[in-house]
Amino acid sequence: MTDASLAAIPLETHRRLDAIDRKILTVLQDDASLSVAEIGDRVGLSSTPCWKRIQKMEADGVIQKRVALVDQNKIGLGITVFVSVESGDHSEAWLKKYRMAGDVDYMLRVVTADMASYDVFYKKLIGAVALKNVTSRFAMEKIKSVTALPVPALAAA
Repeated sequence: MTDASLAAIPLETHRRLDAIDRKILTVLQDDASLSVAEIGDRVGLSSTPCWKRIQKMEADGVIQKRVALVDQNKIGLGITVFVSVESGDHSEAWLKKYRMAGDVDYMLRVVTADMASYDVFYKKLIGAVALKNVTSRFAMEKIKSVTALPVPALAAA
């Protein structure tokens, strides 16, 4: 998303980030376990102003939370399935309860231990609500996986 596209969003839904805020976000997305001093060193700030900026971005909801990324295979979750779900019901009652967009209503990423575990999930899914179509695509390998969002640069003035 560019600053130009952010301008279309009402001001109360986003806050202006300066170049230092953007650098902090980039560093945190790469390694949120760094100390405030280390983050500050990487972005050219001392600890106190860096900490205040991080706290402000957390208070504003720019930074939602900090998490640890876990290797799914090392904890016994070796199967990844991408599940496309289409509803047969698009009535107003359905729309109020469920939200949809695109050619499928939902795209799920399901991580399970094995095929039997996926089958349990699948049966619960199709038993929970009336669905028109459920398509499962099994990932054979992970080529690339990133969690970091690109932090757009400031627009030139």
